[in-house]
Amino acid sequence: MSYSTLVTATALARHLDDPDWAVFDCRFQLTDTAAGRRAYDRGHIPGACYADLDRDLSGPVTADSGRHPLPDPAQLARRLGNWGVDERTQVVAYDDAGGAIAARLWWLLHWLGHEKAALLDGGLDQWQRDGHPVTDRVAARAPRTFAGRANPDGAVDTEALSAALAAGKCRLVDARGTERFRGEHEPIDPVAGHVPGAVNVPYSRNLDAHGCFRSAAELQALYAGALGTAPAGEVVTMCGSGVTACHTLLALEIAGWEGARLYAGSWSEWIRDPARPVAGTAAPSD
Repeated sequence: MSYSTLVTATALARHLDDPDWAVFDCRFQLTDTAAGRRAYDRGHIPGACYADLDRDLSGPVTADSGRHPLPDPAQLARRLGNWGVDERTQVVAYDDAGGAIAARLWWLLHWLGHEKAALLDGGLDQWQRDGHPVTDRVAARAPRTFAGRANPDGAVDTEALSAALAAGKCRLVDARGTERFRGEHEPIDPVAGHVPGAVNVPYSRNLDAHGCFRSAAELQALYAGALGTAPAGEVVTMCGSGVTACHTLLALEIAGWEGARLYAGSWSEWIRDPARPVAGTAAPSD
């Protein structure tokens, strides 16, 4: 059996010694970019490798890009191979933030055509609540050959997004918090607000009180008002820099909107050009 969306801590625990399972710790803090690695060094799921958002799961920032551009697909494929991932490998990603960061690795693997990639539901917190161990031993996996290729339809750039919005062929879902979407509070980027035409469904609503994903039925109800009758192929997700938007893509896939796309540059790229329109206040979607 393989997993392509979520995997439970119980299922992962049964496969910790399986060489065809690879676990990745994706903990990261925007305000302290070394904190995730320090946390990993103090204790992580046995066998887990550390995947750094800035270094491993993003490309170089440019004058025109957002804060976390997509990595070069060939370079990412080589890195995955060096981490011991190939077409046989079941990948499990986790963090300590409800999957907010780990979902980026989940999406990147699916973008490269690797369907055997899942998020640990509830993350490290659920793992420890269930009584499973952690270790400070750094994992070492034998390299394999990863042969994935990027799906050109998996993400949209700013030009394509602008054209789709103008043509009425896009339903843009912004995963940031309500105050940031409305432009009332912007702690990270130099301009506040949102892309005109976007609807707001904060990614945190995908989770229950324990930090686990809501059921498919609950997620369907959550996004029905925002998406209406829009086909999945016209749905695009965004956030501040294309990271938590992947969390929304995972929720949409669980809910049945498989095929939605990522605006990888997201808000931090949109505002690079002051000529692009910005909306300042709007009510979030229920």
